Amino acid sequence: MLRWCCDNLGNRSSIEKSYLKAMGHARQEILIANAYFLPGGKLRRALIGAARRGVKVTVLLQGRYEYFMQYHAARPVFDALLKEGVEIHAYAKSFLHAKVAVIDGHWATVGSSNLDPLSLLLAREANVVIEGAAFANELRGRLLSAVALQDGRIDPLSHSERPVVTRMLDWFAYGVMRGLLWVTGKRY
Repeated sequence: MLRWCCDNLGNRSSIEKSYLKAMGHARQEILIANAYFLPGGKLRRALIGAARRGVKVTVLLQGRYEYFMQYHAARPVFDALLKEGVEIHAYAKSFLHAKVAVIDGHWATVGSSNLDPLSLLLAREANVVIEGAAFANELRGRLLSAVALQDGRIDPLSHSERPVVTRMLDWFAYGVMRGLLWVTGKRY
């Protein structure tokens, strides 16, 4: 059943709030596929909180290097998520531009919004939230198939031992992204 739609043009926080509510109620599984993934503090805490409650949290991300800022700014966030047991997978077969999620096999969202500040705060985005097992499980199956075919799981130890130059680029991009948000007056 189509539950509702949300957009961040008329209500900047509606997409984020819908994710946060669904993640807060998750009991078994959170499965997210995004091209660009730089969740703000609330979303990071929701993902970590779910993982600590025993929820299996899996994130499938763009594995191909496309844009410097989106690629590198996300990497510092991975450390905390990986440390808490969140599985992060890189999809490298082709470019991934999915913006979908399935939670507990009954809540799903499909839309144009990534979980990053550019999508959630600055761009015109819209997502549809569908509550129903038939659609959610069909989408879940396709996402799990993409995860399994890629074998692109990011190893927490390897990630934490990235070369110093790479980590410096990551933190530089993260700092620039946060700085730009601060200059615009947006909080994420």
